[in-house]
Amino acid sequence: MSSYPIGEGEDKYRLNINRVWLGGSHPNYDVVNKLFEEGRKNVWPEGSLEDRVEKLVKTWEMELVHHPQEYLTMDPNNFSVAINGTKLFTFEQLGAVGGSYNLFLQTKLPPELRIYDPEKETEEGSNKLFKTVFPRGFAVEVIEVYSDKPTIVFQFRHFGYFEGEFKGQSPTGELVEFYGICIFRMNPNSELIEKVEFFYERGQLLAPLVKGSDCGSSTSSGCPFRT
Repeated sequence: MSSYPIGEGEDKYRLNINRVWLGGSHPNYDVVNKLFEEGRKNVWPEGSLEDRVEKLVKTWEMELVHHPQEYLTMDPNNFSVAINGTKLFTFEQLGAVGGSYNLFLQTKLPPELRIYDPEKETEEGSNKLFKTVFPRGFAVEVIEVYSDKPTIVFQFRHFGYFEGEFKGQSPTGELVEFYGICIFRMNPNSELIEKVEFFYERGQLLAPLVKGSDCGSSTSSGCPFRT
């Protein structure tokens, strides 16, 4: 690609959504786009660096989750992703992880301290769980871009509203958000993403989902959220 993806087709935030997708029909982001527009911190000028990176992020995430017949942001045969400096997953290994939530909630905590254990959750189960928790979706936005391609470094924010049950915990209706840093390492010739590195505190997502639980009275050193 000669430039970052600019939203076209049926989704103004994602590149060429009208492609052939392995699941059949193309994904629909109308609900989460509404959440994004209502809750984002910034409206970046069209064509700005921040706008282009944000659309690249959303398009990459769409491809990672929904699997098009042809990838536009990455080469599945030469791609890997790491979470908080832990294990590096190749594209082929991602299927065994069990979906994007299990990937992004990787942890080194011992199993008995995990409020959410990605090693026990299936892709179908995790998707159903978080679609229940966040019925309007869990939007992502770019807060700041620190460097341009081929090594794009940026701060991101994920956010949604806790409006559905989480593992026996009643919803509070509150905003749940977390911030992090991400690095996209791109091939300078093809401009396809070859490696992604995320750094964030997963407890910012999980802690608000268990308000009122026994963990709420625990000391910070014993609360099972930190990675």
